[in-house]
Amino acid sequence: MPSRAKMKLIKKPKELKAKLRQRIRDKAISRAKNRILIAGRKAEEFEPDELEAIVAEEEEKIYGQVKEKGLMALAAALGLGWWL
Repeated sequence: MPSRAKMKLIKKPKELKAKLRQRIRDKAISRAKNRILIAGRKAEEFEPDELEAIVAEEEEKIYGQVKEKGLMALAAALGLGWWL
């Protein structure tokens, strides 16, 4: 049977992943609100499905940016920055 300390270490990645997802979700909601305001509309004018789609689009943009930055950091670490 694993010790308590080992169980805490096993839980940590799951907790961190959940926190990361929540932060990305919060950022996507914030961006969606800005996008709606820039369009000159109010969130109340949209159906819940439409709002969810807007937030999902913003989440995808954020995940894409994270992946791109991660690849650039990896390339820089490997010294491949000049060829990309």
